[in-house]
Amino acid sequence: MSRKVIFLLPVLVLGVALDQVTKFLVVKSLPLGAQIPIIPGFFNLVHIRNRGAAFGLLANLSPHFAWIFFIITTLVVLAVVSYLWWRLPAGQGTAALGYSLIITGALGNLIDRVRLGEVIDFLDFYWGRQHWPAFNVADSLVCMGAGLLVWVILTEEKGQDVSHPV
Repeated sequence: MSRKVIFLLPVLVLGVALDQVTKFLVVKSLPLGAQIPIIPGFFNLVHIRNRGAAFGLLANLSPHFAWIFFIITTLVVLAVVSYLWWRLPAGQGTAALGYSLIITGALGNLIDRVRLGEVIDFLDFYWGRQHWPAFNVADSLVCMGAGLLVWVILTEEKGQDVSHPV
């Protein structure tokens, strides 16, 4: 088994497990539409469903079309990101981790879309009346992965990232 695969598997298994377990706990603990203040004025646990993309974009599509559209889109994104991950040269550990997190988050939300036709969101941050759209662990993994890739681009020196060799 290649070093890349050995690197990806723990991230993938742990990330998808964390995403799916947290969503399971939310579904079992909170009725749909409920919210529990955790840090009043800043953070709630909620139980909402998102049929759209990030921030609820395209949520008004017909359920059948949305299901097909988002699954195909996710599969294409997974194929492209997996290809980029696979093509990384040795020594690009931070970029490999970034791609791995994106793949993991996309798989976590893909599981919801295939099973439910929508994604379970439960993390609700806000300030006053201004709420950031609710999200989940999979969304967080995608954002962390994208952040790592931006970091690699901004700090890249002659194509070598030696911080975490793979």
